[in-house]
Amino acid sequence: MPKRYVVTGAPGAGKTALVRGLQERGWAVVEEAATEVIAREQARGVDEPWTHGDFVSKIAALQRDEQQRSVPADVGVQFYDRSPLCTLALARYMRLPVTSTLAHEVARVDREQVYERTAFFVRPIGFVEPTAARRISYPESLEFEAVHEETYRDHGFTIVDVAPASVAERTAAVEEHVTARW
Repeated sequence: MPKRYVVTGAPGAGKTALVRGLQERGWAVVEEAATEVIAREQARGVDEPWTHGDFVSKIAALQRDEQQRSVPADVGVQFYDRSPLCTLALARYMRLPVTSTLAHEVARVDREQVYERTAFFVRPIGFVEPTAARRISYPESLEFEAVHEETYRDHGFTIVDVAPASVAERTAAVEEHVTARW
């Protein structure tokens, strides 16, 4: 079974660019589920899917499906662009109910220790670039980051800071940390 690492952080911090950098260097990655859910819903004409009660359930279900997908035998490490704990942090931050789907998925990943207990927190770069899926101000993103980090710590994760830097420098820092323990 591969070692699964979570790459997370505040919206707009460069997390997805880092994950893509890891992928370009040959690492196995799993894309962010929330962005996928938002894109699907917006394609169906739902402008702000995060205002719907089943939003976090859809994310948690997609995260479960992606995590349980068959992995080639030669993959030793996978990087996940967020995890169900991120979805829990999102629900807390937005004051959304923690649905049974989300609660069950969080309990499962905790119980089974699906992810390595190290989470890479990509630290903010000083601004947030708005997108169709990201409609949050920089100060709001910092508040969300604090909820995020607290959620991971509450679930027994060690936080590894990924400081603001170029994508190449951030990628190298994550690779160095992982290969030192692999």
